[in-house]
Amino acid sequence: MKLTEFFKEHPKVAVAFSGGVDSSYLLYAAKKSGAQVHAYYVKSAFQPQFELDDAKRLAKDISIDMTILPVDILQKDVISNPSNRCYYCKRHIFQTIMQQAHQDGYTVLLDGTNASDDSSDRPGMVALKELSVLSPLRLCGLTKAEIRRRSKEAGLFTWNKPAYACLATRIPTGHPITSDILERTEWAENYLFSLGFTDFRVRLLENSARLQFPKEQLEQVLQHRKQIVQTLKTRYDHILLDLEVRHE
Repeated sequence: MKLTEFFKEHPKVAVAFSGGVDSSYLLYAAKKSGAQVHAYYVKSAFQPQFELDDAKRLAKDISIDMTILPVDILQKDVISNPSNRCYYCKRHIFQTIMQQAHQDGYTVLLDGTNASDDSSDRPGMVALKELSVLSPLRLCGLTKAEIRRRSKEAGLFTWNKPAYACLATRIPTGHPITSDILERTEWAENYLFSLGFTDFRVRLLENSARLQFPKEQLEQVLQHRKQIVQTLKTRYDHILLDLEVRHE
């Protein structure tokens, strides 16, 4: 199936929009195919501000209506941080979107899961299946690489945006999630962004920061080592550099 065929079958859709590569292209493809489409962005403690800023920019660029839904994601099943935390998080987020979308007259909800995403180890995908959320990029066999290629051709600024998982993924399974930890993580990552780094993670290890960077940025990290340590140690006990480098 092609995306144009999908949207002929589903001409009126709501899209769970994160501001990332996949859901951005999905919105673009829906509009280009002539579908009536509305974007829903969930703002919670798990999403940094730049994701909302990117979502607003993309929606404006392609003239898509977007609703921002504030959600208190720090519920009991989520903050205990079990191994299937994503299941509870996804259910809460998508039920919120579905409720609003139905009030707005949309009965079909889409998400940006693509054909490269491994469903075997993603509890969140179980929640999407239970809620009958459709993933047209996956259904149409579009991989991450293909979505980036098409996004670039379409002139979407998100085409080369690094993959970005929510802030909760920086906290080890079983470690309680708090708003303070999430805020500190966002602060640390914003600082590293300001130095020009991209596609990195600041992970919590007890009360230390474990920094993961792509290998091509390691030399730059060492050049900024002193100031990174001085700044981050104002809010962490130790600053650790992970030599098992990041891969998308």
